[in-house]
Amino acid sequence: MTKISLTVNGSRYEREVEENRTLLRFLREDLGLTGTKEGCGAGECGACTVFLDGLTVNSCMVLAVEADGRKVETIEGEARDGKLSPIQEAFRDNHAVQCGFCTSGMIMSTRELLQRNPKPSVEEIKEGIEGNFCRCTGYQQIVEAVLDASGQLKEKGELRHA
Repeated sequence: MTKISLTVNGSRYEREVEENRTLLRFLREDLGLTGTKEGCGAGECGACTVFLDGLTVNSCMVLAVEADGRKVETIEGEARDGKLSPIQEAFRDNHAVQCGFCTSGMIMSTRELLQRNPKPSVEEIKEGIEGNFCRCTGYQQIVEAVLDASGQLKEKGELRHA
């Protein structure tokens, strides 16, 4: 066992973990933050995407001991004071959530994309979320949600799905 200390969504945690425990398992099982999902367990689907020191990572591919002394942000930290973030609102408003399994990772990847590029093109959006797999939406609503979160749907006067 190894003792780690890290900040998750602004709160400091100290725990002892097995050296082979993934950050995903640590977040879900040790801290009870179940918004981060395990899809493939191999870093291919993006359902487990979280921020580690400001950059997105697949938490199934990062060991908890690697997060020692670092800052982690999960989907649970996205909303503030009970209010959805603009990205979460855009996903809701554009029906970009169906089963919801991929949503937390998709939102985290969207946030990183919009931090890097506040006004991405459709192609840049597709590239920005390419590490996140969705079985339900066909991606069109997700692309529209990202455009909405960036303010571009309103600028273009485009309507959301009814």
